[in-house]
This record gives sequence, structure tokens and C-alpha cells, in this order.
Amino acid sequence: MDRKGLLASFLKLREKYGDVFTVYLGSRPVVMLCGVEAIREALVDQAEAFSGRGKIAIVEPVFQGYGVVFANGDRWKALRRFSLATMRDFGMGKRSVEERIQEEAQCLVEELRKSKGALLDTTFYFQSITANIICSIVFGKRFDYKDPEFLRILDLFYQSFALISSFSSQVFELFSGFLKHFPGIHRQVYKNLQEINDFISHSVEEHRETLDPNAPRDLIDTYLIRMDKEKSDPHTEFHQKNLIINSLSLFFAGTETTSTTLRYGFLLLLKYPHITEKIYKEIEQVIGPHRPPAFDDRVKMPYTDAVLHEIQRFADLIPIGVPHVVTKDTHFRGYFIPKDTEIYPILSSSLHDPRYFEKPDDFNPEHFLDANGALKKNEAFIPFSIGKRICLGEGIARTELFIFFTTILQNFSVASPMAPEDIDLTPREIGVGKVPPTYQIRFLPR
Repeated sequence: MDRKGLLASFLKLREKYGDVFTVYLGSRPVVMLCGVEAIREALVDQAEAFSGRGKIAIVEPVFQGYGVVFANGDRWKALRRFSLATMRDFGMGKRSVEERIQEEAQCLVEELRKSKGALLDTTFYFQSITANIICSIVFGKRFDYKDPEFLRILDLFYQSFALISSFSSQVFELFSGFLKHFPGIHRQVYKNLQEINDFISHSVEEHRETLDPNAPRDLIDTYLIRMDKEKSDPHTEFHQKNLIINSLSLFFAGTETTSTTLRYGFLLLLKYPHITEKIYKEIEQVIGPHRPPAFDDRVKMPYTDAVLHEIQRFADLIPIGVPHVVTKDTHFRGYFIPKDTEIYPILSSSLHDPRYFEKPDDFNPEHFLDANGALKKNEAFIPFSIGKRICLGEGIARTELFIFFTTILQNFSVASPMAPEDIDLTPREIGVGKVPPTYQIRFLPR
């Protein structure tokens, strides 16, 4: 493995061995799936067999198979059902998720106005707005952008995502059995995530003291009520440990991925001003300057929609996918895969497949437009993965991306201190996740 990391090594091996091959990571065999056909055949056509979740060595000591992202078997099924239903209920409760996103977008506009066109690093703003949506569902409240506790949590998320995606983390993945006994970034990640867990535990205690079983305010309340109902069942999955780790999973996944996509998106808009101009035109035609954008506007804005698809494809946020395991002995494309073997669905190989995207390494919204300028579906577009483990928050993420993007661009034009041709898109880290470079941007009121 070179400094480019595991992804580059896997893609090289694909050229030699095709779409399905085994690699030894340290001493354990892992099956790589490349290209949308192989990934779809496994995760959709043999969904049950491929629905197990593998481990990521650097976060394993924190998650330990608890919470919806890393759970397996009945625990995973129970937590997924609960999380989906609750996110729906609190999304569809007194205010829909969409209304919450619209309100948060307006809060951000107010905040960006205060900058008076000064140069900003968007990292923390984009984290705040995405975190606040998930906070309103999980904790029942949003945080002020200046709240020191909130800022601390966001910083821990940001640092952790960068560390988890770093070269050192990939080396740790290969030799964790040995390296875990020594100092290293794995200890920092553990410390960061435990600090976030303490914050969640504290919030759970506050919820417990003020709980009204007849009027749950958010996901934590709903969970506590369920916990109480099932407390005599020795096999229940509704216990404190799952509550904390499940909240961490939703909080982390719901904050870091969408905010990173927004950061990549605005960097791309600075680099390709002619694309930004076309979005402005579409916003003016469809939404106009005064009313807040709504998710329904999307169908009338194929160009903007295509740009958002292309940002997700290009950002390629979880390039090697989150690892799966097969839940039973499995036959796949003429291979025998023993139960519990790890599977890496290399999402990047699908998002950059030249058979589906004409110039896969270029940023080009035309990848998602037909000859008449209408949005066209592309089956290799799987940024949220596919199958039974598809991202829980896909619907929320799509709504956030559309509303946050259009609301910001309805109110501001964007400017960079650098000439577009000097803007570098090279990611800061490529590992489990892809971290865009840091950059400065101006938001100029329109």
C-alpha cells in the first residue's frame, strides 16, 4: 500500500483481477466488489446474505457492535426499525423535517449576512446546520451557532472524521491487533468519541428527569419509553448502551456526511463559476428572490438537481463503502464465500465507472442530464450504498442538500480569493471517508 492508501491499491488490483477479488488485510481475507453490477448483485440480489456489517478497526472499541450502523442480526433489525419510524414521526410531527431544514437554512442566511462578505471557512457553518437537523430529531432542540458545548462536539466530529479517513487509520486497519497496544491516532479517536458519548449520556439523564410518557419530544424520549416497556425482557435491545451508541451513530453520520458534501459542493461552485451562473438562473426562474425554496421545487430545476447529483458523485464521500460481512456461507459469481467473511463494496468504482459516466474524473453535471436538459437516472449513482444497509438518512440528506444549496445561492453570490484555475480539488484525506481541502469563501448578498 502506498501513501494514496487502500482505495488506490484496490482499484489497481481491479484492473488485474476484475470486479470480484480477495485481498488480505493483515491476516484476514476481504472480498472486494467493484462496479455497480457486482455491488448490486451482492447487496440487492443476494441482500440477506450480504446484509451483515463488518468492523472498522479504529472505531470498533467505541461501537462494539452496538447502535444501528455497526449492529448485526436481530439487534440491527430492531434498531433500524425503531430509528426509521422515529425519524419519520419526528420528521412528520408538529413540523416536518423539511420545515426544520427550511428554518435552519434561514438561520444560516442570517448568520452569513453578518459576515458582510468577509472570507470564511465554511466547515463549522455547514456542520452546524446539518447537526442541528439531527439534533432536533434526536435531542429535541437546535443549538445556537455560538454555543461552546455545541462547537466542541462539532470539532470532535470533524477531527475524528479526518483521523478515521487518514493514512494512519488505514495502516491501523491492517495491523490493529498489534498496533492497538501502542500510542497512536486510534487513542485520540476513542477519546473524542467517548467525549461525545458523555454529552449524549448527560442529555439522556436530562430527558429522563423531565420525561412525560404520553408526550415524547424526540428520539431519546421515544427510546426511554420503549426501554421502560421492555425492561422485564432479558433479550431486549432497548437498553442504555444501545441508546447512547445509536444516538452517536445517527448524530455522527447525520452531521459529517452532508456537511462534507456541502463543503465540497461550494468549492466546486467556486472552481466552475459558469455552472454556478446556471444555478442562479434556475433559482430566479423557479423560486424567485423572496419565498424560501422547498423540496418540491427540485422537479422543476433539473440543472440544479443534476449539479447536486454530480457533487455527490464527485465528492465520493465513502469511497470504499462501510464494510459488510456475509451472514452465511454464500455462492457468488462462481466463488464460495464462507460465513462472516468481510466484504468491501467499493462505491468509488461505481461512481467513477466510465461506462456510466462519460468523463468520470471530471466534474460535469451533464452526466445527469439527457439531450433535452431533463434529469436522467443513472444506476451507477449509489452514494448512499444500496440494499438492506442503504443509508438510513438518505431522504433527509437529499432534502438538506437541495434546500441548503438553493437557499444560500438565492441569497448570496459566492467568491474566492483565488482564480478558479488555481483552486485545487485534491482531497485532504482519502480513506474510509474523503475529506475536502480547507478553503476560504465570501458570501456576497445578492
